[in-house]
Amino acid sequence: MRELVLECSGEQADILTDALLEAGALSACAEDAELDTPNEQPIFGEPGGDASPQGWAVNRVVALLPDGLDPAQLLVHAQHVVGFAVSQHWHLREVPDEDWVKLTQSQFDPINIGERLVIVPTWHRSEAQTGDRVRIELDPGLAFGTGSHPTTHLCLKWLQSEMPQASRVLDYGCGSGILAIAGKLLGAAEVVGVDIDEQAVQSTRYNASANHVSVQAMLPDELAPGTFDVVVANILSNPLKVLAPMLSHRVRQGGYLVLSGILARQAQEVAEFYSPWLHLSVYEELDGWVCLAGQRQEG
Repeated sequence: MRELVLECSGEQADILTDALLEAGALSACAEDAELDTPNEQPIFGEPGGDASPQGWAVNRVVALLPDGLDPAQLLVHAQHVVGFAVSQHWHLREVPDEDWVKLTQSQFDPINIGERLVIVPTWHRSEAQTGDRVRIELDPGLAFGTGSHPTTHLCLKWLQSEMPQASRVLDYGCGSGILAIAGKLLGAAEVVGVDIDEQAVQSTRYNASANHVSVQAMLPDELAPGTFDVVVANILSNPLKVLAPMLSHRVRQGGYLVLSGILARQAQEVAEFYSPWLHLSVYEELDGWVCLAGQRQEG
């Protein structure tokens, strides 16, 4: 099988993917053409706000083609449907025949985190030998957070090494719930997970139940007033800068703030946004990513 790949502007992405499906593509999606570059940008809005209606500045549209479909004819039909000129700078890439479920699952083997934690995907439940480690069984679903990414890894290391026992923990941007679940299994008294994506909220609830722990998972507007002993947020640098006042005020005096999703070159700039409330420093760096942590002073 083959995939057709081309670029378009943000306002054209939705209508173009629909047109490609109508023209005969088996699937079509848009992704950030600047993904994993310094220009990568989130589009899902900040908590309590709306998602960007325009998508990314430059979108990469990928359409899966059935055997025998002429991509040039597909584009002619799509252009007729959308009513605007479709880029002629496109290319094809081969998609090998695979058992996609098995291939996807094979990418997520059990992952040891530090000296105390191990993340076990649910499909390895029966054969995984974890010894004395604290075991988290995880089905990532559609939400971010398998433990394999450096940013998640760094937050998990902080939680197992630095989190005070019986803490009240807020995981802001909970994704799959991995940090929230880890906090509870490592001795937190109460854990709250918040995410702007309802799919992530559901994933956190499911994974918490599968690990037999109590985690309150909710959307931002449902979060009650109050402070926490530990606030952890593994998001991206730009949202973290916008969220600085809110996240800082969610940390009780004497409590800890832990941030990741930050490239090493972004660390100082992000830390400066939080400096009116607490001092953040690099806890650890891994593969070019850092975890920032700091304690809010009492008084």
